[in-house]
Amino acid sequence: MDLTKNYLKIKPSEQSVDYVENKKQFHLYSLLTEQRHPKTWNLSSSIKDDTAKGLQMLLSVDEDITRKTLELADNIQPLEQAADAIYRAMQEGRKIYYYGCGSTGRLAKQMESSFWRPFWRKMKKSHLWEKVKDHVPENIEDYLIGEMTGADRALISSLEGFEDLQLIGSLQLLDRGIEKGDVVFCVTEGGETSSVIGTILKALDQYGELTAETSEEARRNLYFVYNNPDEVLMPFDRSRTVIENPAITKLNLTTGPQSITGSTRMQATTSEIFVLGSVLEEALYKFLSNHLSKSELSTIGFIEGITLKKRIASFREVKESVDKTVASLCRLTEAEAETYKRGRFATYLASEALVTVFIDITERSPTFRLFPLDTVKSRDRRSWIQVWAKGKNTEEAWFNFLGRDFRGLEKSFYETPFREKIEDPYLKEVALKSLENAGNDQKELYDLSFTTWNIENRGPSAGDLGIIVCIDDEVAEINNPESDFRKFADLFREKGGRLAVISVSEEHKTKGSNNFIPDIEVEITLPSFPDPVTLRKQIALKMLLNAHSTGIMAILGRIIGNTMTTLNPSNLKLIGRATYLIMSHVNDTIAQKEWIGKYGYHEPLSFDEINAVLFDSIDYISSRDAGETAEVPLSIIRILESLKTKGFVSWDETRQILDRQGLENYLMEHNPNLTSGK
Repeated sequence: MDLTKNYLKIKPSEQSVDYVENKKQFHLYSLLTEQRHPKTWNLSSSIKDDTAKGLQMLLSVDEDITRKTLELADNIQPLEQAADAIYRAMQEGRKIYYYGCGSTGRLAKQMESSFWRPFWRKMKKSHLWEKVKDHVPENIEDYLIGEMTGADRALISSLEGFEDLQLIGSLQLLDRGIEKGDVVFCVTEGGETSSVIGTILKALDQYGELTAETSEEARRNLYFVYNNPDEVLMPFDRSRTVIENPAITKLNLTTGPQSITGSTRMQATTSEIFVLGSVLEEALYKFLSNHLSKSELSTIGFIEGITLKKRIASFREVKESVDKTVASLCRLTEAEAETYKRGRFATYLASEALVTVFIDITERSPTFRLFPLDTVKSRDRRSWIQVWAKGKNTEEAWFNFLGRDFRGLEKSFYETPFREKIEDPYLKEVALKSLENAGNDQKELYDLSFTTWNIENRGPSAGDLGIIVCIDDEVAEINNPESDFRKFADLFREKGGRLAVISVSEEHKTKGSNNFIPDIEVEITLPSFPDPVTLRKQIALKMLLNAHSTGIMAILGRIIGNTMTTLNPSNLKLIGRATYLIMSHVNDTIAQKEWIGKYGYHEPLSFDEINAVLFDSIDYISSRDAGETAEVPLSIIRILESLKTKGFVSWDETRQILDRQGLENYLMEHNPNLTSGK
């Protein structure tokens, strides 16, 4: 190890040695979802030359979802089985439980708070409720639970240590009262997330010693949903335990590499939301068909003849509708990127689209190493972005967001199992620390309300950008001077900010006249298709926001090629991803003939060498107020500078180079083939 020992004077830390030798089950760079997609190989340079071209590159990868949904439509039986399971649960008064981690955890929240709860709220206000109410529990909204690793607090930012524990998944299942006979969907983008696997295994454990009868009952009720080929996952013990178990139904939704390497919030989670949302729609249709006439069903969006196969196949038209927005989306992406370049801020306001918008905003933080949402205790604004909800206070805003009260983790339920059952001392330490920040009290730290306090303390100034996001006829509210949408628009205009509107609606639907003209308007117009839980509108918005926020970060230099080099290595999986990203960029650079001609040949660096540098960079950044400085670019530059000079280069010197040049400019100087494409 001449690099770490002789040049950098780094002795691999105990954590690095432990990770390399004992955490091989988290070295996940072989997964298909961790590979680079050829369509976006040179995204970062392309989008800076032509924003529209870059956005088209990002959106083009969603064609992989179209291909997969058409495959699923031709093999619909497993999805029909899942729909039947939800239907039976509704008939029998059983619970329906969706559990995920990170992006798929936010998926679970969306199943509950975007689809299920709003649907039943509207039903209860409808004249049709009289025909339905005697056939469902009065609190039917509470019978579908969307839970994520770390509960509601994890919606805002990740809680370190939790994802890597099967224990927490099993505890949350019990904490939420899930029992044998309830329907459980455990969703993991990669197919290897420990907390999600812990959940499905605990749910199976509730069936006791498996007989032919109980195994079949479990198979009908328990679903493991993932996005990597089985053969790629089989080397990982925890994944193999589930995949080989005949008492668990597997729904493999593999689409391929993500448009941004490893960023499974993109195609993996999009496909999972769409497929599981379609299954939920089908189950609702089957259940309500027992109690409502065809004409009554049509008034709430359920049309006879729309089968599950047709629901799944309808993704193609949704994607095509989003593609048509590129010209207007281009203006919004450039405007928001310019806002941040000038040191200004953006604020989003939404109602029906709130969960989808909130998810995109909070997922930007770990993916691109941004400050998370500011708390009420923050003296100065650090987060580039915030999201506001309708509500007179913090409590009401959270309720409008989730459709229920905030749900955290009670320390009394989790602390003792953590102390007694987590064997790894590092994981135990970080998990117990995270538990302190996972309780119900966390909601008080984050005020999402569009109220006087936020306006005075986080309100817009000249140069800020306000974005209103509307679904269906919500856009008409901007014309109403008394509506929150109009007040928000007037506030930004009054303070010298810019105003953008994103709207999603179906064609042939009356939108009403709009006498308020925003600075930027992005309209997604979907073809007419039954959309009873707004699934297609939310998915269209998600794909647009995925491309938009990723495009912003590429313009701002937080993506190199199509790799998210500013990610936060906050768990075992991300440590492996960060190590692999550093290794890929370093070894690609030193293999170029230009480099060899100037600095000589050096053999490729190994995973363990790179990992030692990464852990040292983590220690360096944690010991300083390093702001948004990220470990991956810092490590890449320090390694390459040491190989250039064949001597010691400090972290402080490296940081000066990074601040002065940025990673992309630095790499392009030393690796001119970086932007040529694969």
